[in-house]
This record gives sequence, C-alpha cells and structure tokens, in this order.
Amino acid sequence: MPAEPDDPRLSVPVGMFEDIEDLKAQLAQLTALVKTLTEGADEQTESTDGPVEGEQTGNESEGEEAQYPPFILLLDSPEHDDELRGLIEWVEGVLVPGYLGEPSADAKWCHLWFEHTVAVARLHAAWLAWQELTDPASCGYTGPSVWHRDHLDPALRELRASAGPFAGCVKGEHRIEHRLPSVVPSAWTHAED
Repeated sequence: MPAEPDDPRLSVPVGMFEDIEDLKAQLAQLTALVKTLTEGADEQTESTDGPVEGEQTGNESEGEEAQYPPFILLLDSPEHDDELRGLIEWVEGVLVPGYLGEPSADAKWCHLWFEHTVAVARLHAAWLAWQELTDPASCGYTGPSVWHRDHLDPALRELRASAGPFAGCVKGEHRIEHRLPSVVPSAWTHAED
C-alpha cells in the first residue's frame, strides 16, 4: 500500500538529506581507504622478496623522516622564505579579499602583518589547516565548516583583538615594538635597606 502525503513516515527533518549525503561520502571514502589498505596488505603478504615498493622497512637511514607540514617559526632560510612567500600569497589572495573587511578600532589589521611574528605563526597555522580541510578527498564536505569554526574564527579573533599583535598599528603607522617584552626589574638587583 503506497504511503499517503500526510503519512508520518514521510516527515523528514530539514537538513537530514544533507547529513545523509555527507555520511554517504564519508562511507565511500572509508570503503576506498579500507580497500586500498587491504589490497596493500594482501600484496605484502604475497610478496616473499621483501617490502612493497615505496614501503619503509624501518631500516632507512636516520636522515629519512616522515614529512609533516613545517611550523614556520622553526624553519631556517631558504625554507622559511619559501614558506613565508606561500603564506603571503594565500593571505593576500584568499584571506584579505575574502574575509577581512575594512579595519576599524575594534578589528585592526596591519598591512605589514608579515613583520609581526605572532601574526605569521597564527596565520601559518590557519593556512596549514586550510590546505588540509578544503580538500574533499581527505575530509569530506564538512572540512570548510570545521576550518572556519576551529581555525579561522579563533585566529582572526586573536589577531584583530584590541590587545592583539596589531594593537599598536594605526592607519598609516606600523609598530611591532609594542608587543616585545620589556626588561622586568629584578628584586635581586635592589640594594637592601
């Protein structure tokens, strides 16, 4: 017997279809990953001549390490310069035109942001997360939402806050010294009374 339009079995909460599509995409990704991993395991057990091509045996020289995204503040030149160049391209090409409105007293932005170490560190972390979370193959369709919530919004809140790294920068004037710690007087240097 076909269901009538007023049948309670047909009432579906709004947004459920999107959730189902996200779940289908995640299931397809996991299925593909399991298939890839099991095929690799089958090939490895069938091989008696050694490891599968490209596989590490654990005997590699200590110079060969797994590659992870670099934290920009730990890099030396020329790697630091290359990473900073890529970061500048992303900030000026994606972040500034897409997310930053006109700076104001409540939401400062310094056009020389790359001279503020704290800004470089925070923006670099947001950029690394953006690279990972905007790739549907690795994170599905929810990655951009996660990036906005967990990475972009907190980074911009901290950077543009009244006590953030741009606090001393006003329109036309750039100051980075305001964030440097001053010499703290020591109780040990005072003469005893």
